[in-house]
Amino acid sequence: MVAVLLVLAGGAVTGCGGRATTHHKPGTTHEEASGGVGTLLEAQDGTGHRLREVPARGAPEVRLTARPDSEDGWNLQLAVTNFRFTPDSTGGGALPGAGHAHLELDGRKLARLYGPWFHLPAAQVPEGAHTLTVRLYADDHTAWAVAGKAVEAGLPLTAGPGAQAAHSHPADAPSGSATGTPTGAATPTGTPPADRAVTLTVRDGKVHPAPGRTELKRGERVALRVTSDRADTLHVHGYDKELALPAGQEATLVLTADRAGLFEVETHESELLLTQLLVR
Repeated sequence: MVAVLLVLAGGAVTGCGGRATTHHKPGTTHEEASGGVGTLLEAQDGTGHRLREVPARGAPEVRLTARPDSEDGWNLQLAVTNFRFTPDSTGGGALPGAGHAHLELDGRKLARLYGPWFHLPAAQVPEGAHTLTVRLYADDHTAWAVAGKAVEAGLPLTAGPGAQAAHSHPADAPSGSATGTPTGAATPTGTPPADRAVTLTVRDGKVHPAPGRTELKRGERVALRVTSDRADTLHVHGYDKELALPAGQEATLVLTADRAGLFEVETHESELLLTQLLVR
């Protein structure tokens, strides 16, 4: 009987697969259970996530820049201070200065970010003037905040033939609530067509057609066309290319296979293998 109790107790600590989990009482959320870090406010960030306020001194900060990609869209960089990305513990309790970020276009979520770099395809940005926003979150999905305001950075971005991102100067902001610093970002035009196209569908946690290999000659361009039934992010290993996958909409990433090897194409959220690119 004692042995059985010990086994059950051990399972409660590690959870399935031996990985530590954050447990809380029935009827409570991770947000309420991990309130020991900072102060959990009733206020929300506008997308339904509660604010977790911390003192300005030593608080997370973020700045956002965008540069045109030579093939398609823009490469975004998040420069963070007093913050580290922790993709392995997302969904757990809030830890000081740790978590992930959300990327929004005009208030609409495009992707969850687990690192400082993200490729934004031109196809994801309609023609015209827009505002990009990145916001920092704790592992329990509460938004880090200072003085009642979420820790975020904004950046104006204009898309269209020959368009250029508007320049702006960051206003004075309290520590932990930095404003984005944009750079000129011309919209890529005249992009050559792809040599190969791979069309995939993700539905109910399964990939159609089943994951296989796409063989390419070095220097060929491939278009990855993916439709997912849930919002996710596509990632091409080895090329460090990412693509936001809006729920129910086809998204396309075009890249040049300029390095030889075997490269996996996966999704971040659902952790599915979509295909493998074999470049010779």
